[in-house]
Amino acid sequence: MVDQLPNRGRELEMLQEMGFESMEALFADIPAEVRFKGDLPLPGPQSEEEIISDARRLLGANLALGQRPSFLGAGLYRNYVPASVFQLVTRGEFLTAYTPYQPEVSQGMLQAMWEFQTLVSELVGLPIANLSLYDGSTAAAEALTCAVRVHNRKASQPNTVYISSLTPPDKRSVMFNYCQGAEIEIRTIDHLADGSLDLESLAEAAGSCGVYLEQPNPLGVLDENLVRVKEIIGEHTALIVGVQPVSLGVVEAPGHYGADIVVGEGQPLGSPVTGGGPLYGIFACSQPYLRLMPGRIVGRSVDVDGNEAYCLTLSTREQHIRRHRATSNICTNETLIALMGAMHMALLGPDGLRVLAERNLQACQAAKEALQATPGVTLVHDAAHFNEFAIAVPGTAASCLAFLDANGITGGFDLSRWYPEHDDRILVTTTDQTSSADIAALAAQLALWSTHQEVNA
Repeated sequence: MVDQLPNRGRELEMLQEMGFESMEALFADIPAEVRFKGDLPLPGPQSEEEIISDARRLLGANLALGQRPSFLGAGLYRNYVPASVFQLVTRGEFLTAYTPYQPEVSQGMLQAMWEFQTLVSELVGLPIANLSLYDGSTAAAEALTCAVRVHNRKASQPNTVYISSLTPPDKRSVMFNYCQGAEIEIRTIDHLADGSLDLESLAEAAGSCGVYLEQPNPLGVLDENLVRVKEIIGEHTALIVGVQPVSLGVVEAPGHYGADIVVGEGQPLGSPVTGGGPLYGIFACSQPYLRLMPGRIVGRSVDVDGNEAYCLTLSTREQHIRRHRATSNICTNETLIALMGAMHMALLGPDGLRVLAERNLQACQAAKEALQATPGVTLVHDAAHFNEFAIAVPGTAASCLAFLDANGITGGFDLSRWYPEHDDRILVTTTDQTSSADIAALAAQLALWSTHQEVNA
């Protein structure tokens, strides 16, 4: 292996400094059965022109995908973001955003952060919000551990939390990774056939440290049963609600029906779907959770001259206090993306947010009506939905989506990736960017595919 390296002499010198004679000796502790065998599938050396040409080709493929009708969501959503957001966020003051440890030279940035917290607080109906987390999944996981810190001493089910059985496996894996080290047990709450919460199953969660549910749930169902949850689980069990923030333009804020912690993926506000790029997580809570919540908080006060002043407050990260007393190991947050969310919310205002949410609702209802009238397609849940809904097709979802893809439509999300037993179900997502022409094209192609399935049967 060393012989293949261009700077063999320097590599050997580094190895010898560490006490190894060869690259093989360096990796000797790695079992042979888990080592990669063969060559990595990488192209050979390229010139600058070739690299730029390759990059344009790859980026061009993304552009082509963005121009076709798309009904793929499952957690990330294509809402229109005003051009002014992208213009404002490129100001130099924001591009270098990191922890403003020196408030005397960071007042503008700190004020912007404080305004983000204030907007989130008003949006979810809770008095306190932090300065965002990495994404919606880590926010949900942090909420579970926060609930245990607050309620564990009085819980009849200590070190135990409950989550919805519909929680997607990728989010569930993040929760498990956070909880296993703290020896927190995760149990599940069932849902009924109509997609709503099983309140009898929920009764088992009373006396645990926390309950995590989503509104709308991962299948897009708006569940009226959530307003009864706090009454069932009691004051000494945290109600944690995961939200799609745009829905709060028309749906009741969770803080108004007893939520103790509200979390969510902030991406639909302020950020496009970045194909694997940065996101930001919303985290807000009520007063009892303030000193044990994770992340950063900006506070507003006055200086010695009586002028308004902003600074980081109640710092509970491991960089600020003794490690064993830290509430989380969050090393940063997504300040720049979170500020894009604040700009988007400020530009919309309450009325604009309501209009955005209504446009999402209208597109969802139009798609449901069109697909309900499509031969071979059935709606899985007869319920109110926001953004997305599940359909059943006469065949496998994978084959249906492959057909749609070949005909220029990204048809949705194959739900067997979340729930293997449902290999005939697709999660169809609409937003304010979904046109009536997009919906008509999807319905027409689904009808063609369904007819083909019947003929072959």
